[in-house]
Amino acid sequence: MRQLAPIAIFLYNRPDHAQRTLDSLSKNILADSSELFIFSDAAKDEASREAVEQVRQLAKTVTGFKCIEIIERTTNIGLANSIINGVTQLVNQYGKVIVFEDDLVSSPYTLQYFNDALDHYANQPEVMHVGAYMYDLKIPDLPETFFYRAATSWGWATWARAWKSFEPDVDKLMAQFDDAKIHQFSIEGTMNFWKQMQEFKAGKNNSWAIRWYASIFLQHGLTLNPSHSLIHNIGHDGSGTHSNNEDMYQVQIAQKPVTHFPSTLQENPEAYEAIKQFLKNRKGSLWQRGIRFLKQKLEKNKR
Repeated sequence: MRQLAPIAIFLYNRPDHAQRTLDSLSKNILADSSELFIFSDAAKDEASREAVEQVRQLAKTVTGFKCIEIIERTTNIGLANSIINGVTQLVNQYGKVIVFEDDLVSSPYTLQYFNDALDHYANQPEVMHVGAYMYDLKIPDLPETFFYRAATSWGWATWARAWKSFEPDVDKLMAQFDDAKIHQFSIEGTMNFWKQMQEFKAGKNNSWAIRWYASIFLQHGLTLNPSHSLIHNIGHDGSGTHSNNEDMYQVQIAQKPVTHFPSTLQENPEAYEAIKQFLKNRKGSLWQRGIRFLKQKLEKNKR
């Protein structure tokens, strides 16, 4: 009998986002056969306590899964530690895991995609990560799925064999990069991945995702991705830990199942070029960038 991957979802203090995420997830094909683990971090201050409690009450109403386990943290450990600890726990127990945060609306076929991919590449050590989000690339002839170097964090899955390579120590990671690797890592300078590493080292962010991508990159690993996104991130309203109010990453979620997986285990050059061009042009003109900056500043002043 097929063993489906457990689903880990990490919640904090956004009940409306969590409700939409859980609603769409419960409507997935395979949801009623899947085990769901809800990780709820504790409030970091008094101002967050009421919203955290609302999220915990919401978690207790969730239905539509084979079984549900709620893990309520008694102290605030932060998103990064919560994800690292939760993923480690589940891959050690099940050998694989599907990971959601609280602001990800999914296609009805997202869990099917994850489980099919996890089964398909279970014994292929080069494949280390399965992502479900993809930018709006507007390239009609890309294959249904493809391999790429970077790991997306908006709905993903992995195996215990790959997670063993996760290196949380940013100094150990950064010591393995030279200028050429930094250029490749940052998609030829079109994305600020290396800056994220530097900012983590400086204590300006607490990203688990950039360390996971760096760990994969240094192992010459591959990530599987759909050409048509199976996830839409609803957290780009300024409410998230690492999100601004912006719309450049909006997508229309795929409404059909994924049926094709590449047999050649190498990065797809056409997909890489399409992603590079998207990243290079995603912020638009100087005028558009200025308008976005002002909007973000106004939003921050309202909080």
